[in-house]
Amino acid sequence: MSSKQLIDTFIDALWVENGLSKNTLSAYASDLRIFHKSLNKPIEQASNSDICLFLSQRYEQGISARSSARILSSLRRFYTYLLREKQVITDPTALIDQPQLGRPLPDSLSEHDIDLLLEAPEPSSILGARDKAMLEMLYATGLRVSELVNLSNDEINLRMGVLRVTGKGNKERLVPIGEQALSCLEEYMQHSRKTLLSERQCNTIFVTNRGAGMTRQAFWHIIKRYAKKAGITKELSPHTLRHAFATHLLNHGADLRVVQLLLGHSDLSTTQIYTHVANERLKELHSLYHPRG
Repeated sequence: MSSKQLIDTFIDALWVENGLSKNTLSAYASDLRIFHKSLNKPIEQASNSDICLFLSQRYEQGISARSSARILSSLRRFYTYLLREKQVITDPTALIDQPQLGRPLPDSLSEHDIDLLLEAPEPSSILGARDKAMLEMLYATGLRVSELVNLSNDEINLRMGVLRVTGKGNKERLVPIGEQALSCLEEYMQHSRKTLLSERQCNTIFVTNRGAGMTRQAFWHIIKRYAKKAGITKELSPHTLRHAFATHLLNHGADLRVVQLLLGHSDLSTTQIYTHVANERLKELHSLYHPRG
């Protein structure tokens, strides 16, 4: 079997056995093909030194430690597969250490910036009421943008003020909405949403002026437009309001495990990154108010 066939067979196996997304499978395939191209031998004959040299060359070309770690992870999984299929007798990645990654602090916004952003939409207009409801919901619940735009009518209980969201790994969680966000949501659903839908049917809560469900990309453009209107110059990401939600909860004394449940993190270590953000805030307050700060 040729190297190309081995790679293709491995990608097929990943899809069948793990159900990985097209983007993830494409990343695996790209990493392996780039590595194979760097070799002057079949990929199943690669040695430990071949991989070390490849990673070193990629580093010299300017790729980050995170990218190196992803490439090495792709190679590890590939050679584990080849071992299982008896295409190789040793794993050339076995003795290679994973690059050390410093966990980056998530981008967030100050509470003042959040106030400016949430006040940017004009709630008296049809689209402004929708946009304000979406921004308020995003900040009040800490949902991922994809989770927000995919919310359906049967996932929100307006009377109880909670929503049931299906996150990563098809795991469900209950999230309280909060009075301000709930008020904006009710106003939008009673008036703007009906106008946007006209006679059309759509089970998605947030809809466009064409009566179709809002997309992640479209809402991301909306966020950036309102950030510009609010005079926020800080670089934003699709998760900025989610990060602000977590950071501000911790700054006001929330328990880390509660934040973990609200965010839908399966592992507490994923949530612990926010403690660094909260600690930075504590340092700022200490420096500002302590007589010897």
